[in-house]
Amino acid sequence: MSAFIFYFASALTILAALLVVLNREAVNSAMCMIVALSGVAVLFVLLQAYFLAVLQIVVYAGAVMVLFLFIIMLLDTTSRRIHMTEMTLVIGVAALVALAGGAIWLAHQYPAVGQLPEIQQLPTDKAPMAYSAASKAFGYGLFTHYMLPFQVAGFLLLIAMIGIIVLSRRPGSNDGKTPDDKPRE
Repeated sequence: MSAFIFYFASALTILAALLVVLNREAVNSAMCMIVALSGVAVLFVLLQAYFLAVLQIVVYAGAVMVLFLFIIMLLDTTSRRIHMTEMTLVIGVAALVALAGGAIWLAHQYPAVGQLPEIQQLPTDKAPMAYSAASKAFGYGLFTHYMLPFQVAGFLLLIAMIGIIVLSRRPGSNDGKTPDDKPRE
């Protein structure tokens, strides 16, 4: 039964992720991303990483996607569409093939790239938090060893949101000014 759930959740996640990229409507893409993130949460449950599954649902599928949906709905995305030309499609496919070819070459050139690192420290009575899925160990690691990457990820999300707002502004908009406002001299 768990194999069926794994294959179903994996197929659902992959299909939803493809629909995120291929869908032309931004709101529909965001909804498909919620489905993809929920499928990843199911995979975390199958791996018995319940804390990560709850974080996946609450933080990503919940808070972050609600924020993205709010931004998408706040901005008028229906008035501007990206028109894909044949040249754009050829360049995109060529970049995808080059990226896949580079990854395959890298895997053959350096076989150690695909190997998982060994766990250096296992939990013992003296160090019970060395390798644990408990929330206390997770929080301790996040706010000590991984504090810089955590802050960088938050800063990149902030930059992305500001970039979306700046790029979505229509050219020639009045920047919030009413018609009665006079330019300063």
